[in-house]
Amino acid sequence: MAAAVLIAGGLRIFLPPELRLNDARPLFVVVLAVLMIALIAGDPGRIDRQKTWLRVLTAVLIGVITVVNAGSSVRLVYAIIRTEHFTNNANTLLVSGGIIWLTNIIAFGLWYWDLDRGGAAARALGTGTSPAFVFPEMSNPELVRDGWYPSFVDYLHLSFGIYLDPQY
Repeated sequence: MAAAVLIAGGLRIFLPPELRLNDARPLFVVVLAVLMIALIAGDPGRIDRQKTWLRVLTAVLIGVITVVNAGSSVRLVYAIIRTEHFTNNANTLLVSGGIIWLTNIIAFGLWYWDLDRGGAAARALGTGTSPAFVFPEMSNPELVRDGWYPSFVDYLHLSFGIYLDPQY
């Protein structure tokens, strides 16, 4: 999860300045870093502490990524419609669209990971509610180790699959 957040923050470096919100790249990276440090300090190692402030901080972190990426996508569409100068280069458009798309996949993976069955800590402790998503491992428990529960990579894969096929 931490690596995905860092990747989402790092991808912003490659966006043209016109697609960043008031060119707030340093502020965005600093906010992500501060939130990640607070989350890691609050729950070092395996995510298994169920504290309200950790859940709120996680939601804020994912929300920041989502809002900033949504702003970039709106700016990209607006720039294409207005045919701004940087949209004349196909490479710039493809790279920008790819970065926004990939960041969106990461953001949705993070939301799925955070919201399914009461969150990561609840899943780790086995105290979560019934699942919103059924993974193949749940249908074939004899093929996985005892106590298996979905990790972030499973939710990231789900997020990617939903983009490819909405009936996924």
